[in-house]
Amino acid sequence: MLKLSELAIGEQGVIASIDSSGAAAARLMEMGMTPGCPVKMVGTAPFGDPMEVEIRGYHLSLRRTEADLVQLVS
Repeated sequence: MLKLSELAIGEQGVIASIDSSGAAAARLMEMGMTPGCPVKMVGTAPFGDPMEVEIRGYHLSLRRTEADLVQLVS
């Protein structure tokens, strides 16, 4: 499986799972990151953190540590 943080700019994937429980997973799911949802890497800051993704028609900024928790199907 591929992590969301490993996508190159312009690449897309489908969320398979979130590798966490508790507050971190709940926060990501509240932002729309649910299994089966397509997500696209839009860009990153100059040093790679934070990252900007497009999900459910809106843009979302995530820290790399948060993006590391999101597993994608290839």
